[in-house]
This record gives sequence, structure tokens and C-alpha cells, in this order.
Amino acid sequence: MSQPSVGPSETSPQLGSKFLFKVSLELDYSGVQSIGAIPAGGRTVVPVSGGRFEGPRLHGQVLPGADWVLWRPDEAMLIDVRLALRTDDGATIAMVYTGLAYGRTEGAMTQFRNREAVLDTDIYIRTTPRFETSDPRYDWLNRVVAVGHGYRGAEESGYRVYEIL
Repeated sequence: MSQPSVGPSETSPQLGSKFLFKVSLELDYSGVQSIGAIPAGGRTVVPVSGGRFEGPRLHGQVLPGADWVLWRPDEAMLIDVRLALRTDDGATIAMVYTGLAYGRTEGAMTQFRNREAVLDTDIYIRTTPRFETSDPRYDWLNRVVAVGHGYRGAEESGYRVYEIL
């Protein structure tokens, strides 16, 4: 007698997503700290001086933080960010995310490093944000698995963040 399968199967529902918010980051390039060449690549620390996030369930300002960037020898960039969000109604939410960026076309990462706008079709930027808060109004964020789709514009950089359902 065989046991019924309890794991996912080919007929299991596909993963879905729901838009959480768009976050625009203000980066302080004058405060960049170069750690230099380390065994894994080149490390720099880029201060995040502020920004804004807007979504259907939460919105507010980005508080200062930093991105501990690692430029790998293959020109891919590892992203490692810690910052805090302050909602317009006063809640503080920790947002930590790691991820990866790489050029899909020749010269895309050079444009990125030069702080120029890069088309979404020319660059891949994805992160996996995690959230922590003690505010009961946003407690649901403590249990969210999310993915961020990054962009580099001429005037702003940031992410569109989606909850994985």
C-alpha cells in the first residue's frame, strides 16, 4: 500500500506574487568607503542616506543605512544592504536584503558603475528582502518572503518589492 504524497507535485499551484512597494534610494557617493581588493573581489561600502517607499499597504521614508557591495571578478555585483524604514504613521521596520546584479549586455555594468541609467533589459538586479518590526500594525511583514526587482534610472535607483504568495 503506497502512502499519499504530501510534497509539491507537478500539479501544485505555481508561486504567485503581490506588489508590496516601490522604494527609491538616495545614495551618498561622496561617503563611499573602499575596502579594496579582498579574496572574493573588490569591496566598497555605499551609504544610503535616505529615500522613499510607496505601496498600497505601507509608505514612508527610508532611514540611513549602507550597501556592502562586493564586485566579483566576473563583473557581477553582490548586494548586501541593511537599512530601516519609517512609515508615515510612525512604525519603524528593519529591511535587510542581499542579492545579485549583472550585465545582460556588453557595457551594462560599466554604465551601472558610472551611475548612468541602465535599461531593465540590459541588467539583472534581484534581491531577497527580509523585514523585522515590533509594531503590531505591520507584524505581518515579519512573515513575508519577498523579492526585489532593482532598477537604475538617470535620476533614481531602487527596487520594486513583491511578496511571494
